[in-house]
Amino acid sequence: MTSSVILYGEQFWVSPYTFSCFVTLVEKNLSFEVRELSLAGGDQLRPDYVQRTMTGRVPALEHEGFVVAESSAIVEYLEDTFAPPSHASVFPGDARSRARCRQVMSWLRSDATAPLRAERPSESMFYRRSPKAPLTDKARASATKVLDFAERLLSAGRPTIFDRWTVADADLTLTLQRLALHGDEVPARLKEYAAVQWQRPSVAAWVTHARAPFVPYL
Repeated sequence: MTSSVILYGEQFWVSPYTFSCFVTLVEKNLSFEVRELSLAGGDQLRPDYVQRTMTGRVPALEHEGFVVAESSAIVEYLEDTFAPPSHASVFPGDARSRARCRQVMSWLRSDATAPLRAERPSESMFYRRSPKAPLTDKARASATKVLDFAERLLSAGRPTIFDRWTVADADLTLTLQRLALHGDEVPARLKEYAAVQWQRPSVAAWVTHARAPFVPYL
């Protein structure tokens, strides 16, 4: 029987970082609880939460009294703790591909994609999308980098980045959907890739989750 696992995330289910952790938990077929925190209400700043997470960041994962924050660290912990063959792997099998997978995840979280994230924010993907202004030059340059990166990752017409699905596919898909869902220009091959990945059960479980009315909190 799987031990109790708790994922702490923000209450509107729009965080791309909580998304990666949630998808990993579902892919590994783990029993887990999601606890929603109100960032506007300062739940993440409560002394007990800060003490347990070290940083007061969201998301965080709790497992058997151990608490870790930062999505990449959480995904790595889940991969190591709930490893194959008992549980599905969310990383490639060989060392070089695993390194590339981590590179993809890190780059998509970096300042290289920050302008795109700012102008095509996550909440606009999961709530009603109002017309968006055209991307600024800075965000357009960020989008071009993302599309070029994706084209090179998905060489030779592969349906996934590596020879099988990994968590990097979920992260890349979420980034591509920032553009595709708003009608921004995305090459047909990448748009098709993202659309297929969007229907993957672990991803769809996040996309279709019931959400409270969104209230900006930043």
